[in-house]
Amino acid sequence: MNFGFTDEQLALGATVRDVLRAHCPPAALRAERRPAWEQLAALGFFGLLLPPESDGLGLGLVDVLPALEETGRACLPGPVVETAVAAPYLVAGVPKLASGAVCVSVLPPGQAYAPDADLADLLVVARPGGMRLVAAESVRLTPRGGADPCRPLFEVAFEKSEELGGSAVPALRRATVATAAQLIGVARELLAVTVGYARARTQFGAAIGSFQAVKHQLADVAVATDFAAPLVYRAALAVDRSAGTAERDVSAAKAAAGEAAVLAARVALQVHGAIGYTEELDLRFWLARAWSLSAAYGTTAAHRERLRAAMLDGDLRRYP
Repeated sequence: MNFGFTDEQLALGATVRDVLRAHCPPAALRAERRPAWEQLAALGFFGLLLPPESDGLGLGLVDVLPALEETGRACLPGPVVETAVAAPYLVAGVPKLASGAVCVSVLPPGQAYAPDADLADLLVVARPGGMRLVAAESVRLTPRGGADPCRPLFEVAFEKSEELGGSAVPALRRATVATAAQLIGVARELLAVTVGYARARTQFGAAIGSFQAVKHQLADVAVATDFAAPLVYRAALAVDRSAGTAERDVSAAKAAAGEAAVLAARVALQVHGAIGYTEELDLRFWLARAWSLSAAYGTTAAHRERLRAAMLDGDLRRYP
């Protein structure tokens, strides 16, 4: 399938990239929980997918993919996907959602803990009877250990809640694709940083990037990322157009993006060596983000199983 972003979509991504470079540098990851959120809100980032009647722009998911990739590339902390992508399809009528003044966390089906729940004004929690909307003042949070220091996890308990009408499937599919787009951004940043390090680090009088073993591993990451990205774009189109292949395409995108990001993290750590684990090196934030997002909204193994089941059932349709 031929696919190309429009000038407007690319311009949105470039604008978000500039904002994040200015207001979400690696130093901010050590000191702030939501760097650059005010600046993104001023751009209207959190209202991009909201309908016009809710003060949003009414864009499609595919329109914001370049911007979502940039949030992954910058390792932007906070419930970005939950507030900007899931919330417009779950709680679109909530006042001030478009302005970014209301922060939303989501505990989807099959996931034990809610990310960034301590920052949320509203939580959407999956329960056997359906999705429940819980206000922050009604929630009891218990911190749980996780791989990502910028994406803390919490066990959620509550007594008062409100039932959300309608199906949560469209929102969860979009959140899964958005998370896959972030994983593509993470993988690309890890590759760029690792290539730069391989060019600068020398052993035996030569840059380690000139060694065949290192070059092949970096090439594998580049290929995996470039193969995963079109699957994410296809999934976004399928979801936006309610295509019959949407569920299959979403699983293919999440699995491929998760594998690419985890491979990028492994290679980055191998090329950097033990220094990659240290507190001093910013690399650790992107390593942790690759591991945490690859498990969000379904693990790679779970999505591979869904994709396998769909294909064995004869779902071999091409888009659209």
